[in-house]
Amino acid sequence: MKNLIVNADDLGWTEGVNRGITDAHRRGLVTSTSLLANGRAFASGVTVAKVHRELGVGVHLNLSDGPPVASAHSVKSLLNSAGELEGSPESLLLKMAKRTLRGEEIEREWDAQIQKLLGAGIEPTHLDGHKHVHMLPGLFEVALRLAKKHGIGAIRISHEDSKLRSVLSKGKNQNTSVVMKQGVQARGLKLLARDARKLARRAGIATTDYFCGIAQTGALMLEGVRRMLEILPEGSTELMCHPGYVDEDLRQTHTRLQECRQTELDILTDDGIRKVVATQGIRLINFREIAN
Repeated sequence: MKNLIVNADDLGWTEGVNRGITDAHRRGLVTSTSLLANGRAFASGVTVAKVHRELGVGVHLNLSDGPPVASAHSVKSLLNSAGELEGSPESLLLKMAKRTLRGEEIEREWDAQIQKLLGAGIEPTHLDGHKHVHMLPGLFEVALRLAKKHGIGAIRISHEDSKLRSVLSKGKNQNTSVVMKQGVQARGLKLLARDARKLARRAGIATTDYFCGIAQTGALMLEGVRRMLEILPEGSTELMCHPGYVDEDLRQTHTRLQECRQTELDILTDDGIRKVVATQGIRLINFREIAN
């Protein structure tokens, strides 16, 4: 059986992103999403989750953008001078090397993020990480601990399958430099958390068999998605995506993912793509259906 989870990251980022994810679910392939507890559009993200009960909703664990959910004084090592979370995976690694990043503060902040979703009446299907920060050394174990604590049955392992990555890169006008750079980052994540699957298995937390979408973040192409669907392996696969509508709120945020969100929305709702899913006998699921 070929099972596919199409997870839209960044629910709660802006109202336009929320609308895009909703439409990609209602009219397209999106079966799952992950919600930013500190997103500026968190409230309407909760509404999306409650209206569309068949849409799986996970927690998008965040250390990189926006205000903390925990009290600022309790997570000081995670904040910049403006009192906000700020840290690319690279800068977080540097802080770890300098021992200026406190593990107990990360766990406190992520626990607060999960509890915010629970308090809003959402039962998270899985955990994943904004910019894949949950895959950094030592942090995957924190995420697993919190999954067990809150009864969350699945977690994303951002180990991109090389064959799927290669096929997704097919298509005219592909931004080769971006894809190559992000492909290197994807390989780096595999090295940083090479034992992730073993750790998740030991903790009794489910994962998909395959994952893809890092190298194509912001560069997803219709032809690449079609070819990926045509060679989808048996078992469970997660395709990460970032659909959305570009509005003024999105333009004011610090993200390079702007017009590409509309492009991804168009791909995910394309009639031809939906037909490929049907003809290939692909079962669209969410993380709830693989959880132990």
